[in-house]
Amino acid sequence: MRLFVGISLPADIRLSLATLCSGLAGARWVTPENMHMTLRFIGDADGGMAEDLDAELSGIQVPEFDIKLTGIGSFSKRSRLRAVWAGVETNAALIHLQRKIEQAAVRAGFPPEGRKFTPHITLARFKTQQIDLGDYLEANGAFSSAPFPLEAVTLFESHLGHGGSHYVALNDYPLRGI
Repeated sequence: MRLFVGISLPADIRLSLATLCSGLAGARWVTPENMHMTLRFIGDADGGMAEDLDAELSGIQVPEFDIKLTGIGSFSKRSRLRAVWAGVETNAALIHLQRKIEQAAVRAGFPPEGRKFTPHITLARFKTQQIDLGDYLEANGAFSSAPFPLEAVTLFESHLGHGGSHYVALNDYPLRGI
């Protein structure tokens, strides 16, 4: 199974993000039901490793906190646009939570994440086209959401298909005080 740990977004936040999903030729827009924030991509895991990860995630103790989305950005590879995303306001509690999840994944036997954590919600993906984001960023770059509470993180299974990925929530891990 292909796993990741993420944050499910409230319906009103997903609807707000969906208003940003137009205006770029060649974009493969993420559907609102698939919008989430990845905290740790796990990748392929057998049943035993998934059970170990579940046990480790169950032991994380972090209090609830609020998150606010702000701004639009992009990821490129070799000067080719790969993704457009909504950003997350700088948040020490979110960084702390992500580090705890990283530690849990390593304790469960997964190799350490090689990339720096950049909190974001992917809005669109692109194959190899050269896209000018100027007009899109001018129209949408000031995006901001109301703060919303983060009460749990979720272990998701990702299923790849012709219409993109489909995510199934396997377990929620409520945040709670220390």
